[in-house]
Amino acid sequence: MASLLETQPLRKPALVRGEAALLSLDLPSEQQDRLKAFLGAAPDPDTAIHYLVSLKQQHQDLERLLHSPSGLQHFVTVTSFSRFLSEEILQNPQWLEDVSEMNRALTASEFKKRLNKFLRDQPQEKPLAFSLALFRRQQILRILLRDVLGLGSLSETTEELSNLADAILHISYKRIRADLVERHGTPRYVDENGETRKCGMSVIALGKLGGRELNYSSDIDLMFVYAANGETDGEHPISNKEFYKKVANQYTELLSTYTAEGLCYRVDLRLRPDGSLGEVCISLDGAKSYYQTRARDWELQMLIKARVAAGDPEAGRELLRTVEPLIYSSTLDFSAVEAVSATRERMSEKLSRRKLGKPVFDVKLAPGGIRDVEFLVQCLQRLHGGRVPWLRHGGTMLALSRLSDKDLLSAAEYGRLIAAYRFLRNLEHRLQIAEDRQTHSLPTAPRELDLLAKKMPSGQLGSAPSGEKLLLELNAHLEAVQEIYERVIHAQRPIYYSLPPAVTPQIEALEVVEPTSSNLIRSLDERAPELASLVSKMQLRRGAGAFEHFLEKLMRDSPWLALLNSDGELAQSVLDIFENSPYFADELVRYPDLMEELSARHVASSAPIFFDDISHLRRFFRREMFRIQAASICRRVPVFETLQQTSDLADAAIAACYRMAVEHIAASHPPVARKYEPFQQLMVIALGRLGMREFDLASDADLVFVLPEEDREEHVFWTHVAERIVDLITAYTGTGVMFTVDARLRPNGSAGALLQSEASYKEYFEKNAEAWEGIAYMKARAVAGDTDRATTFLNELQKVDWRRYGQSGRSKRDLRQMRLRLEKEQGPDHPLKAGPGGFYDIDFSLLFLRLKAGGIFYKVLNTPERVDIIEAMGHLERADAQFLLEAATFYRAVDHALRVYSGHAETSLPNSESQLQVLTGLVHRWIPERKNDLPLKSELARIQNRTRAIFERLFSN
Repeated sequence: MASLLETQPLRKPALVRGEAALLSLDLPSEQQDRLKAFLGAAPDPDTAIHYLVSLKQQHQDLERLLHSPSGLQHFVTVTSFSRFLSEEILQNPQWLEDVSEMNRALTASEFKKRLNKFLRDQPQEKPLAFSLALFRRQQILRILLRDVLGLGSLSETTEELSNLADAILHISYKRIRADLVERHGTPRYVDENGETRKCGMSVIALGKLGGRELNYSSDIDLMFVYAANGETDGEHPISNKEFYKKVANQYTELLSTYTAEGLCYRVDLRLRPDGSLGEVCISLDGAKSYYQTRARDWELQMLIKARVAAGDPEAGRELLRTVEPLIYSSTLDFSAVEAVSATRERMSEKLSRRKLGKPVFDVKLAPGGIRDVEFLVQCLQRLHGGRVPWLRHGGTMLALSRLSDKDLLSAAEYGRLIAAYRFLRNLEHRLQIAEDRQTHSLPTAPRELDLLAKKMPSGQLGSAPSGEKLLLELNAHLEAVQEIYERVIHAQRPIYYSLPPAVTPQIEALEVVEPTSSNLIRSLDERAPELASLVSKMQLRRGAGAFEHFLEKLMRDSPWLALLNSDGELAQSVLDIFENSPYFADELVRYPDLMEELSARHVASSAPIFFDDISHLRRFFRREMFRIQAASICRRVPVFETLQQTSDLADAAIAACYRMAVEHIAASHPPVARKYEPFQQLMVIALGRLGMREFDLASDADLVFVLPEEDREEHVFWTHVAERIVDLITAYTGTGVMFTVDARLRPNGSAGALLQSEASYKEYFEKNAEAWEGIAYMKARAVAGDTDRATTFLNELQKVDWRRYGQSGRSKRDLRQMRLRLEKEQGPDHPLKAGPGGFYDIDFSLLFLRLKAGGIFYKVLNTPERVDIIEAMGHLERADAQFLLEAATFYRAVDHALRVYSGHAETSLPNSESQLQVLTGLVHRWIPERKNDLPLKSELARIQNRTRAIFERLFSN
């Protein structure tokens, strides 16, 4: 007798298309019209017709299907979406008649009852693996119909698939255990009171199944934990470990056996303690010990989704209760974020290596894909779950909702993430249901892409879905997730002179809506008539939706609404922000009290800031950043003045973190010498934009840490302080990070020690530093610690640089080569900064001319001051100096507008005309003396051309 593996599929007749196929069915006109209506709504009518013809040829019971109330619609639907289920209903057409309970999701208990009845009805000679696989397919048929007919949501679909798996896992476990008990007796152990108890085993689900978000064709990640060591009570006893090892092995084999009906589930046990090298099952005490003493960070992270799915629940529940405090941080410890990010980066690298040379797009592992959303959610759960137990949930979609509810994600962030996740999971389901394969790769053929687009839920791709629309929508979602992921996760961006950073996606397309006239805004006439009048006058367009959300909050808080109604200038500023800055509009929606910072009567304190609590500092930083940027928008503050204010704020935050770090480390890791008094000895030096006092919203701070020679004995202490400063500045909270820190401009970059002495710096720059490293320190200044000594140190370091590079033609050659390399590597993706005629042309030109200035040291110079100094020294003609100042101001204004609009750095101008209108308006506010009215892109081209001409003239041989 042939094995199941040798069973051949039925031979399919040649595909018959169109009217000829319909005629071959020989249907009465009424039934033919009914069939045409269903075919017209199907994504793949040709395939549906093909299977109708096959059904008639093989079963001759098409009439029964045609007269069924819903059978024909269900047949057309299934055959349009799934080849493997289409083949199944050719063999079992009665399945379509047995579909029931379509109006709700079934529970695991209901699936268990169905499975028990199904197994009772199966012939005894049928292998259990075959029957389980057949039952799974029968139930997936019903789940698919609910899914694609819009009768069940995505969360219901994934929950039903998980409940189905739970039922199969539980019934399978009970059967295997019962067979082994019959042979070896019941496993028992003696508890701490000396009483003999039955020993059970828990089947713990992890990953998608653990979170109750299973796919149509997923691996299931399992772990087996039994209650305690002991032995069975049969005539020939074996240890509990040996008994449950047999259970686990037989269980895994049963679920993974391939049959003519496919297999039930691919079982992955690699997430168990010690992974592939560990025991297939482990005792409760052994599991507790492992997670308490040896588990790696990612192993604790994956337990976020762990739950008991089958078997005897006691052992599994006890284990999860024990490890729960280990999973969630009780403080905002950023190491958890870094561990998640590192794991994600390793997976991305593996994906890149595996897909090298193969143009396959993976919706799960691609940047911004399913895995990134899940990692982001787990990261925030780990950070905040210690304080907010309500966040502890294995499901991604529900966890997103809870994070938003607790204001750990803004409404805009939640909306973009949940929309992306639903789109990606629906797409993943359409890919997998076709052949019952665990695939996440998009097809490449245009026809297949068009067909896939038509299978997506109605409304996600509009009334005329196509492959092109699918790719555009997919790309928009991926970019949205990437932007939020990189903003939330502790991302270290590349240093100024470095290899090209990853491409930053353009900001999402701006939806232009008609002026709002909602009931909500009309209700202002009664409660806030002055505000209502102003809203009517200003005619919000781009910010109307966000402003309505804002008003919903204010309607519940009368004092804020009254303030807006009574203060016209404040109200106008609020409306100005909603119209021109979606990012800061979202901040106002989340924190209406930020309106206090918009008041013309509000004056920022110029006194040094002192905080004992980092959370208080972060709140201060957020409010001050809002105040500075809001003034930039609403009061048209010149751009370099805004950048100086933002730099001062960053300086103050660094200084405050310095003081806190010294206090923390002195208490936890005191100096070696008892009489040593740590205070301001450490030197904190800023480079790059912060070094030039041109720091902006969402800028990275390039910082290095230098220790005086006489303090070298306390190197370990001050290293801890430097590390703590970075941690305090960069720790992520619900309000985001203050800013990220890049410390790689130190000697030897990432490979060098975080903290190094003055002597080691000087030796490195005298002997080993490359040209770009030395030149980078020409934009350095002291920001915290012993700033006077740091300034003297920088003066001495600049003399070293000038001796090496300023007195020969080497600097000219090196700078030109460096600039052209950056242009080649970064220019295509970063045209504003690195493209021909971009800001780097200005920067490199000024660096070169500074080197010609005889090594004169300046404590700090921003770009306008650099231009003035170089012109005064006679190294720039008046016309060139005026233009370089104009160009630098233009570039900084455009960059600032992009940041104010989106909340993060951008690399190029957007293509959207509506976005360009916003950006143009903002740039005009900060450069009012512009004499031409060229469109922004034309103005950019003009400036790029002349900037490049000056660069070429300066660097020509």
